[in-house]
Amino acid sequence: MNITLIGASGFVGTRLLGLLAKAPQQYNLRNIDKQQSHFFPEITEIGDVRDVELLKSKLINSDVVILLAAEHRDDVSPTSLYYDVNVGGIKNVLTAMEANKVKRIVFTSSVAVYGLNKENPNETHLTDPFNHYGKSKWQAEEVLQQWHQSHPDWNINILRPTVIFGERNRGNVYNLLKQISSGKFLMVGKGENKKSMAYVGNIVAFIKFLIDNKKDGYNVYNYVDKPDFTMNELIGHIGNVLDKHIPSTHFPYWLGMLGGKCFDLLAWVTRKKLPISSVRVKKFCATTQFDAIKAHSSGFTPPYSLAEGLANTLTFEFVNPPKDDITFKSE
Repeated sequence: MNITLIGASGFVGTRLLGLLAKAPQQYNLRNIDKQQSHFFPEITEIGDVRDVELLKSKLINSDVVILLAAEHRDDVSPTSLYYDVNVGGIKNVLTAMEANKVKRIVFTSSVAVYGLNKENPNETHLTDPFNHYGKSKWQAEEVLQQWHQSHPDWNINILRPTVIFGERNRGNVYNLLKQISSGKFLMVGKGENKKSMAYVGNIVAFIKFLIDNKKDGYNVYNYVDKPDFTMNELIGHIGNVLDKHIPSTHFPYWLGMLGGKCFDLLAWVTRKKLPISSVRVKKFCATTQFDAIKAHSSGFTPPYSLAEGLANTLTFEFVNPPKDDITFKSE
């Protein structure tokens, strides 16, 4: 199977390439990315998802496309980049696929399409994105919906993962784990809000499952590793893995948001990107619990439990840290 991955030089893509590369007789891999891959330079070609003519030349003889490329950070500027890359990119990919008679795509969207504080939404829940990232991902899905209406013989698989964590990732979950493990963690709110998470080892295994097993129709899947932890439970698990007591001080939500607004102002004055913002405080205190029954009843068995994924990450990052400095930034 000739698989073309677009945007696989990053965190999820690197792990996915590593998994698929274990079966060289089954998969012939190509990665197109605007950044060179640290671990798979031999199969990576430089290209931008905004360049439709380049995509047409790169998708020759492809059997399936895995689209991972996206603008996803909270602080992308100008905000038009979200739509140029996430929406314009999917349009360009579909055009290039059609030119090369490629009819299978796996697209990574996000649970951000649901918005904040929704009550355990499943794939049929109304969408209500609150930021440009979520809005652009939903618009990209709408492009795919319209495309499938006029191309019913195509196989379109859409994956909506929750926040993804794992070894070498430098995003909000890593920052949270680092703060908690350091003992300098400040809890905003009561800590009873549940946080859906997904370990990268399970995400890439599910993408492989979609490649191998979901070859027909239009399919949408949330992906979450269950059971969901509350923030208090997460702190307890981290303490158990690291074998240390993790003290926590609870601050009321209003005070946390006030602090976040102060950091927003400081970031605006200094023109610097700071690790704390009102958006991140809001996301931290939100309930981010999602229904993933469809994915977990599809025949897929996650290779890791959520607790195992957290233990793997904590051990890799804080117990036996790597000697190299290769990391991947995300939210």
